[in-house]
Amino acid sequence: MEPIGNVEEIDFQKYLQVLQRRWLPALGVFAVIVTTASMYALSLKPIYRAEGTLLINKTNNTASLTGLGETIGRLETVNIEGNPLETQAKIVTSVPVIQETIKALNLKDENGKPLPTNVLSSSLKVQALKGTDILQISYTAGEPEFAAKLVNRIIDIYISKNIQENQSEAASARKFISKQLPDSELAVRQAEQDLRTFKESNNVVVLQQEASNAVNVISKLEEEITKNEAELVAVSSRLQKLRTQTQEVDSRKAVTSSELSAIRGTQDVLIQLQTMESQLSLEKSRFSPEHPNVISLEEKITALKALLNERTQNISGVDGEIPAKNLQIGELRQKLIEQQVETDNQRIAFENKIAKLSQEKLNYQRRVKILPKLEQTQRQLERKLKAAQTTYETLLTKYQEVNVAENQQVGNARIVSRALVPTRPDSPSKKMAIGGGAVLGTLLGIITAFGLDIFDRSLKTVKEARELFPYTLVGVIPSVYSRAKNSNSRDLSDYPLPRLATNASEFPLSDAYQMLQANLKFLSSDQPIKAIVVTSSVAKEGKSEVVANLALAMTQVGRRVLLVDADMRYPVQHHIWNRTNAIGLSNVIVDQLPVESAVEEVIPNLFVLSSGVVPPNPVALLDSKRMASLVDSFTDTYDFVIFDAPPLSGTADAAVLSNLVDGTLLVIRPGVTEYASAKAAKEFLNQSGQNVLGMVINGINIKREPDSYFYYTRDSIEQKYATRNSSLKKGIALNNKRA
Repeated sequence: MEPIGNVEEIDFQKYLQVLQRRWLPALGVFAVIVTTASMYALSLKPIYRAEGTLLINKTNNTASLTGLGETIGRLETVNIEGNPLETQAKIVTSVPVIQETIKALNLKDENGKPLPTNVLSSSLKVQALKGTDILQISYTAGEPEFAAKLVNRIIDIYISKNIQENQSEAASARKFISKQLPDSELAVRQAEQDLRTFKESNNVVVLQQEASNAVNVISKLEEEITKNEAELVAVSSRLQKLRTQTQEVDSRKAVTSSELSAIRGTQDVLIQLQTMESQLSLEKSRFSPEHPNVISLEEKITALKALLNERTQNISGVDGEIPAKNLQIGELRQKLIEQQVETDNQRIAFENKIAKLSQEKLNYQRRVKILPKLEQTQRQLERKLKAAQTTYETLLTKYQEVNVAENQQVGNARIVSRALVPTRPDSPSKKMAIGGGAVLGTLLGIITAFGLDIFDRSLKTVKEARELFPYTLVGVIPSVYSRAKNSNSRDLSDYPLPRLATNASEFPLSDAYQMLQANLKFLSSDQPIKAIVVTSSVAKEGKSEVVANLALAMTQVGRRVLLVDADMRYPVQHHIWNRTNAIGLSNVIVDQLPVESAVEEVIPNLFVLSSGVVPPNPVALLDSKRMASLVDSFTDTYDFVIFDAPPLSGTADAAVLSNLVDGTLLVIRPGVTEYASAKAAKEFLNQSGQNVLGMVINGINIKREPDSYFYYTRDSIEQKYATRNSSLKKGIALNNKRA
């Protein structure tokens, strides 16, 4: 099933690969967090929490008592997002309430001084229960009796202060209202006088009628404009359809095309042109583009096109070439063009009518704007009178309510439940602490794994390598054994020695290299490949190991192979095959030694030419005429020649040598090749015009690949290659004795 729209599917395998690569640091972070959480859980001491609840009534607010038209005592927030209960919760934990509680309970610190307010408030928690008007007050302490006593004392002090505050607010409101009543009554009388004077001096009825009529006319004009715009849309749609059918956007050009299609001379030239084009298509299918018949027909077609263009310009008077399809118009298209022209005229008529109606509407709107502003003045006076009357009536009502509220012992809060002495400790659960540590450790471990993977700029999978390099994938070499040195290797401190797949325990390697040598046969269908250069982006990608095993795989199918160690900077092949490097490629080039004296047959059909003495300038030797003649001699003598070249990073050896052979094979090792080096190698290969035959991805961890590149059965591989590997070992040992 395809994804809907452009939603990108989540690649869970990619994330799983990251965890597989970074499991060790992730596990370390997890262990540290879980250990810390466990130690914290074991250190917890039992504490007790006492709770009491208050019901908050949203009444007795000062703003309401001063006559804002709300119910007496309503609690309001300063902003829309606020909650009155949160305000009351802050009051409960305010410094005056805490100080009075400390004084009432006679709480002292270690020095005998009154307990600081921050010490008490740190264990006090007041919160509003969601969806209710209830405040929950709780306090945690080591003594359950003290916790319950303190919560109850805070509740009593808060209620007492709330009642006192409400009485004080009522008294302040009464004084304020008594001062505002005379001024409010005077404002009402003045507003009535102003409105009466305005009505007597101005005739506002006629103005209202005129404004109403103007509004009606504007409304009718808008309806008429809307109707004509709808008809214009319909005509435009019909015109667009006709243009599509006639294939003409411009009506004038459509008429011109119609006239040209009726001229006999133009049609004759067009018929000849179409005939010549048909012949040209036939000749191109039979002959190459350079054939005389093709060239002759193309010249005739060019001449006919020029003649046709000249005649159409002379007749139509229009510059530019007219498409041939517009020169052959049938009777049906002719009628459609006539309908197009007629519909286009209708469109223009509707546009003119809409413009006229819009101008008339604009005139009426301007007329409405210049009407006297007497009606607006009248409304302002009426609103002023109404506001003065409302204020005066509200002040009278509130004055009576305030007198009653000032003498009442009423507060905003009442006790729902007092705090009881807790019987069970309220310490955090040790299991929850450890579980939380496990969850946190898991999250931090995952974050650590992904963070390390983000900072690691190397290629990590076959998929990433294929996305970066546009080359053909000719081989994937798995990493199936440890980096311990094999039996026929020497100790190299800086770089682990490559090894050969010579025993049954390394069963996937033989099959992988056999697939590689088989794929090389299909890279070129025109001419078989006989000599290649194997290189890599940077060092330590295993190119020398790939070279040795590829040569070994080719000998197993009966081919005579020459392996040339062209890495004159850090040669390795003589170590792999347990040979000396006293005489090699550099000696053959510089000292003009015969090739036979330097080439050794390490096993049947496999010949190795080591690098020889390390020269001061390897590029000069590889770019010499002697090297070019050697390559030609190698390809004539052997079935296949493989050159082990230095990496592309920082050297030009591989690029120089690649020009002498059939192409380059690029080795890439995920985890070693970085994006920057890989991109630099890719740009270098593209800019230098190298013939890259394909790429070999080396050292793949089969278990961490999201795609299945390998299909092996251990039993079948061991049975299949046991005999072959045994013979190969005997061949190497025999040649070692001969050497």
